[in-house]
Amino acid sequence: MTQSSPVLPWKTKFVLSVLSAVTDFARRDDGTINRRLLSFLNFRAPPNSTPVNGVKTSDVTVDPSRNLWFRLFEPTEVPGRGEKLPVIVFFHGGGFAFMSADSKAYDAVCRRFARKIPAIVASVNYRLSPEHRCPAQYDDGFDVLKYLDSQPPANSDLSMCFLVGDSAGANLAHNLTVRACETTTFREVKVVGLVPIQPFFGGEERTESERRLEGSPLVSMRRTDCMWKMFSPEGADRDHEAANVSGPRGRELSEVEFPATMVFIGGFDPLQDWQRRYCEWLKRSGKEVRVLEYGSAIHAFYIFPELPEASLLFAEVKNFVEKQKKTHRQYPSMI
Repeated sequence: MTQSSPVLPWKTKFVLSVLSAVTDFARRDDGTINRRLLSFLNFRAPPNSTPVNGVKTSDVTVDPSRNLWFRLFEPTEVPGRGEKLPVIVFFHGGGFAFMSADSKAYDAVCRRFARKIPAIVASVNYRLSPEHRCPAQYDDGFDVLKYLDSQPPANSDLSMCFLVGDSAGANLAHNLTVRACETTTFREVKVVGLVPIQPFFGGEERTESERRLEGSPLVSMRRTDCMWKMFSPEGADRDHEAANVSGPRGRELSEVEFPATMVFIGGFDPLQDWQRRYCEWLKRSGKEVRVLEYGSAIHAFYIFPELPEASLLFAEVKNFVEKQKKTHRQYPSMI
């Protein structure tokens, strides 16, 4: 018998209910966001120069005129002293309109990546919609890559750069990977891996999983429709190339030197059909793709350490990074 709903701890259910309610209450009827309300409800973690759980953090300004910065996570307990660390450039989720690089949930996620892999992590604080529509978020991400290329963090190996994001952040990570692979100006940055975690893609069509799981926390069709409307360029529909990346208006990738990709999909995520189409599209384009599906996973499961799939995800990302490091050391001409 197919399980009709996820079995979740009460704490997880409560947090999901609160996050969904905040998302709804903060959206105004005119399509704007009540930022004042969100400022009280987006619990933030300050940077820590003294290590916490083996990781120290600092906030690095890229462009103060648009509040573009990233939080740098540096592990302090690293095996094999003297060895430079791979770099993860991370893009947080939140439907392009919510959350930030210093949100407590994402501070914890990036801290865990930095410690577990270990890796240098740069979590990008990009501009949010609807105040800033597409492609502002892509431009912010690319400018952070350019900044890292010109000012590499200490002890970092930017020839081992991975773009990682969740939900809307995974959408950004994909698009930034395409842009980074096509640029010829980077001296240090080489993107060797992409990890889209439950990527936020969509389209005008209503998929089977969207209909079947309508009413799910965070990503019901009503909420995602609003998010696409706030993010997409004026006048664009959900088949715009930023949303429906594998659709007829999507970018052709067959000639792009795209890196190895690992995609995470959850069985209780309404977006799963769009994510599978994305994976099949990459495969048809001749790209190396590994798909991990967790049948009982909800959208955003990775921000809940009490869920067993969260630990599995961090272990898989660690293995993916290690595999790419070995591959590119064995075949240096690929870099």
